Amino acid sequence: MSDERKKRAWLPPRWFVRLAWSTHRGLYRVTRGRVGLWRPKANRWGTMRLTTIGRRTGLERSVMVGYFEDGPNLVTMAMNGWADGEPAWWLNLQAHPDVSVDIAEGRRTVRGRAAEGEERSRLWVRWREIDTNLDAYAARRSAETAVVILEPSPDPNG
Repeated sequence: MSDERKKRAWLPPRWFVRLAWSTHRGLYRVTRGRVGLWRPKANRWGTMRLTTIGRRTGLERSVMVGYFEDGPNLVTMAMNGWADGEPAWWLNLQAHPDVSVDIAEGRRTVRGRAAEGEERSRLWVRWREIDTNLDAYAARRSAETAVVILEPSPDPNG
């Protein structure tokens, strides 16, 4: 693919992206979790429901995000539908890093953080294997897109 074509990778309009994710979240809610989550495969991301604590309200906020597995960790991106600005869930997670996720296998408690340095580079390359337009999409944003790692929380019972 040429550099010019990479720069112009097609994305649906912002309103459509937001509608699609809202519909997905609604479908998950209406079916009480029976529909809407799937496991990642070798070259395909999965979906999970991420529940954070609002940084201002203290209330639970849930979103649907794509992810892949990296050992015991779940990896997602704070991409905001490839629009500028950070997604609210990422701002919430930075304020309150202990969150829960619902994946196809059930609920997990995890602690979120941004990948940095070599780890970020390695995980970005893995995302690029899943989505060949990743660099073109990321170029649409004025700031670097955070690669977010959700690590299993330590067992409080020892």
